[in-house]
Amino acid sequence: MPSTEDTLKSLKATMLFRDVPAADLAAIGETFITESHPAGKMLFDANSPGGSIYIIERGAVRISRVTTFGEETTLDVIGRGEVVGEMASLDGRPRSARATCLEDCVLLSITRGRFEELLRANQTVAFNLLRELSGRIRKADDNIVQRLEEQRRALETQLGKLHRLMDASRIINSTLDLDKLLGLIVDAAVTSIEADRGTLYIVDDIKKELWSKVLQGANMVEIRLPIGKGIAGYVAETAETINIPDAYADPRFNPDVDKKSGYRTQNILCMPMKNKDGKTIGVFQLLNRREGSFTTDDEQFIDAFSSHASIALENARIAQEMVQNERLSAVGRMASVIIHDIKNPMGTLRVYAQVMKKKSGNEEATKLADEMIRQVDRFVNMTQEILDFTRGVSASNFQDLDFAEIMDGVMAFIEKDLEKNNVTLVRKASYAGTIRMDQDKMVRVFYNIASNARDAMPQGGSLTVSTVEDDGFVRIDFTDTGTGMPDEVKKRIFEPFMTFGKKHGTGLGMAIVKKVIDDHGGRIQIESEMGKGTTISIFLPTKH
Repeated sequence: MPSTEDTLKSLKATMLFRDVPAADLAAIGETFITESHPAGKMLFDANSPGGSIYIIERGAVRISRVTTFGEETTLDVIGRGEVVGEMASLDGRPRSARATCLEDCVLLSITRGRFEELLRANQTVAFNLLRELSGRIRKADDNIVQRLEEQRRALETQLGKLHRLMDASRIINSTLDLDKLLGLIVDAAVTSIEADRGTLYIVDDIKKELWSKVLQGANMVEIRLPIGKGIAGYVAETAETINIPDAYADPRFNPDVDKKSGYRTQNILCMPMKNKDGKTIGVFQLLNRREGSFTTDDEQFIDAFSSHASIALENARIAQEMVQNERLSAVGRMASVIIHDIKNPMGTLRVYAQVMKKKSGNEEATKLADEMIRQVDRFVNMTQEILDFTRGVSASNFQDLDFAEIMDGVMAFIEKDLEKNNVTLVRKASYAGTIRMDQDKMVRVFYNIASNARDAMPQGGSLTVSTVEDDGFVRIDFTDTGTGMPDEVKKRIFEPFMTFGKKHGTGLGMAIVKKVIDDHGGRIQIESEMGKGTTISIFLPTKH
């Protein structure tokens, strides 16, 4: 317990009792009680009735208010020699704020009644209290002005972010072309957070890959990487944000890319792009902020921007589907008209060919009649197949068939067509077994691929067709010595209306090919190099 002498020393050190005579101060000291309170102790809360008044002998006390949003806002922090809780004594109203010990405190307390008596009896003390209150008001004014200034700056910052977000959103919604849109999204993200460069990867759920398009020279090149691999792959897999202030100090960063490109990566911000359902559909990877490292504000901006970007991508996808569906519908209407118009004359031609075959008695005429029948059937079936594809119809006639026998017939048919174009057919069949398939559809698949190979060799060449058993599948390889195809075409070859190097055709051939193979439970893959030819491999299951 502190002595009376200690209490007097503490009172003398306060502004409240400055210039008070020693005799008066000794009498005043007897009215105070010394209290000790630990850090975190609440002396009183807002709206509580006024009780004791405190003078801080040691420690610090936080004066605060709780806002309607539940936030506790600091109004002031007072220390040694200052008075706490005097307002309720002066105006007789409940406490206006909360007082909490910031650290272990030693306080001199006096009851409200005795404090009021002291003020009435001692003008010096009352005048000193007015001085302290005046100082408190000035300090509060300064704090309010400072907080208002901080809020103004924060509001300006938020408005700036909003304007940047609106500008970026306006830019990316200016096109429905997917390739152009990807570039606009990256440019808007890079510009908005002042990065040096960036990449937007799109998630391919089917292949479990990320893909993006980057400019190499004058060409746009597609790059792919597995989900889960590298920083971008990790973000795609976990939907976490990765903010690396020093790339070379982080073990997750692979410096090999810098070594190959000559670029120096300093810092990285990698974030998921999510759609309205919260699903990760892409990954932003932004490099080298112009000033310092990427900040929390940058993360918040990209997070908000990704919502707009995902909507723009979805709109572009829907628009492309609408255009594609309309084109398919137009082709379907055309195919329907063709089938309606040619069914009768084609049927008549077929009957005439059959009659010629029966009555000619000539071997050459019989072969010609068979060829006419095959071509008529092929034309009608091909047109019907296009019509079915545009309507989304998928009816198949599966049978267990001798695969070698089917391939012999197909190769004989294909060879005649290739010979007319100075293309040599090389057969390397090694598989002999039964395959369950729709013969007519699969024959048209083989013929379509062979026709494309023929068109890729306008000056002649060779087409090698090989068959081999491959882990539960029969693999059929069509390898030509033609012009090959660029990566961009190879990636899109199965899209409807995609053509390359052909002046004829609907652009639906390879899309129908893939649909037929998918219906058979198989798969198709392409390897091609410009100037060196193409290999198309079909895998059909040997067991069902």
